[in-house]
Amino acid sequence: MDSPAPADDVSPRDRFITVYGRMPVLEALRDPRLVVEKVLLAGNARGNHVDDIVEAAKAREVEIRRVSPTQVNRVSRNGRHDQGVVADVVAPRMAPVEQWDGSGSVLVLDGLTNPQNVGMILRTATAAGLAGIVVPRAGVADIGPLVIKASAGVAFTAPILRCGTAQEAVEHLRGRGARIYGMSGRGHRSLFDPSPLGEPAAFVLGGETDGVQVEVDEEISIPLSGDTESLNVAVAAGVLCFELVRRSLA
Repeated sequence: MDSPAPADDVSPRDRFITVYGRMPVLEALRDPRLVVEKVLLAGNARGNHVDDIVEAAKAREVEIRRVSPTQVNRVSRNGRHDQGVVADVVAPRMAPVEQWDGSGSVLVLDGLTNPQNVGMILRTATAAGLAGIVVPRAGVADIGPLVIKASAGVAFTAPILRCGTAQEAVEHLRGRGARIYGMSGRGHRSLFDPSPLGEPAAFVLGGETDGVQVEVDEEISIPLSGDTESLNVAVAAGVLCFELVRRSLA
């Protein structure tokens, strides 16, 4: 997926990753690879790292606004941990799912609430060169500091596709010609079955508790030995992504 040009009708949540907390914001400002759009700082924020944040923002000519603590909480959606500061960091490859060009393979995250899993999947899928990772705004862990940390910073440059829900994403992708596969232990077809997979293809990864909830065209499983019932979803994503790489090189 090419980097999309910003559009006026694209929600800010589909263009930026919001970073909150004093050290995460300071680290973003000090990272020359990242473009920080603006910083919101609570009017009553004082003490550790606040002066450093202001200095770093000024050095990079980043807009910094003093606002009410309530406004900071509303933007961060995590008033317990935002420490009175948030920053919008440009995510150059993030786009609404509607901007997917209809080529390549994509992942769809369906109900993944563990930030560690989401971050690891973003890192793995990006490394494997997938065309996109659909991260719905509802039902999936928010792309915040915990996801960013788990992705080792790759979240900022991952080809993230945004939408309201996993169901909306699946309906759109299917409408663009994608065959929808659900990764499930119930699948009769093995991921390693040599027969071709449809192209373009979307692979749905279900939540840690409930699994895949959206309607799919076919279920695919990863064969397991012994008494192991399932793999961690991030591990399963890694197996899937690099099997797709192997197929592309065959």
